[in-house]
Amino acid sequence: MEIGIIGLGRMGGNMAQRLLKGGHKVVALDFSAAAVQNAVSQGAAGAKDIAGLVAKLSKPRAVWLMVPSGDATEKTVDDVASLLSPGDAIIDGGNSNYKDSVRRAKVLKAKGIFFIDAGTSGGIWGLKEGYCLMVGGEAAAVKRLAPIFKTLAPSADRGYAHVGPSGAGHYVKMIHNGIEYGMMQAYAEGFDLLQAKKELNIDVAQVSELWRNGSVVRSWLLDLTAAALKENPKLEGLAPFVEDSGEGRWTVQEAVDTATPAPVITAALYERFRSRQANSYADRLLAAMRNQFGGHAVKKA
Repeated sequence: MEIGIIGLGRMGGNMAQRLLKGGHKVVALDFSAAAVQNAVSQGAAGAKDIAGLVAKLSKPRAVWLMVPSGDATEKTVDDVASLLSPGDAIIDGGNSNYKDSVRRAKVLKAKGIFFIDAGTSGGIWGLKEGYCLMVGGEAAAVKRLAPIFKTLAPSADRGYAHVGPSGAGHYVKMIHNGIEYGMMQAYAEGFDLLQAKKELNIDVAQVSELWRNGSVVRSWLLDLTAAALKENPKLEGLAPFVEDSGEGRWTVQEAVDTATPAPVITAALYERFRSRQANSYADRLLAAMRNQFGGHAVKKA
């Protein structure tokens, strides 16, 4: 199957590679010529601009966007849509606000173009492990593109689901990220308590490995935490500055709008705000975990 990919950052580039390995045709575009050339070296067809990318795809065309949410996605959607025909599809695999996705789907539907919001989780590990895809959009378009989603997922029968109409994919991903905030904060606080009991001389890296096996709190996130602690048990050199991607804020706002209690997620978001003003072991561990699962940059102390 053919797919155009716009945005070849680490995640978009890895997705292109996974699709190529799965036997799909990929047309790649990025502002970085080196990123496009790297995709070409993997077997993709390169494009110099959006018009060139669209021209290299057969109808009905599908273009996957992996660009920053907000204005960048808005402009790219508009530019791509202006060159597509009825029956073509645009997939937004970034972290857009679900309300924007609902709006974009309505605008494009009037032009006969399908808009699919694909919440994507997997970070820098997606090439090896596959991506969890939370897909929203019209059933006919999602079904047609299922081979793409199944190739990107960990396997054809798991890690991918059509979760509802347009907006549902990004809504589910938003809540997913909110839960992630809470889980990360709980691990960070727990390990902070372990290392704070100096008289017991607890090896936190050892405990993280211990909990990975048979424990109720074992998880992939704990696996990544253990990897971070193995590399740097005292988290030396890491600044206790934890960014938030925006989806945590949206999740908390949704909790307010729907009067749904979400105290853990809310507290975790506020702790990230606090991390930018103070120094703590927990915050440095959060920074290390984000680096482990997403390749996010860390600030040096």
